[in-house]
Amino acid sequence: MSDIPACPRCGMENTYPDGDNYVCPDCAHEWPMAAAATEEEAMLVRDVNGNVLNGGDTVVVIKDLKVKGSSIVLKQGTVIRNIRLVDGDAEHIEGNSDKIKGLVLKVCFLRKA
Repeated sequence: MSDIPACPRCGMENTYPDGDNYVCPDCAHEWPMAAAATEEEAMLVRDVNGNVLNGGDTVVVIKDLKVKGSSIVLKQGTVIRNIRLVDGDAEHIEGNSDKIKGLVLKVCFLRKA
């Protein structure tokens, strides 16, 4: 089994290394070898302080946030328990506060509790 990944564009597996890139002879797509190693790391969800967030964690809001579609404001210090990570999106989480259910929040306004 080869350690060379399949082409991300066409999915064919006859790729080969060429210098610092992988090359797919079928669709002529080239991509850097370093990108293949950092894809897993890029999907880590991190809070404003750089801590890794996981599903089920508790976070705290660091800034007053207006909630779209409601007149309620999430105050600084509001606790969001049992967060859920959004698949394929490292910038947003889902969670519930005491006042509002079904929130989608940007991680740049949250810190891990």
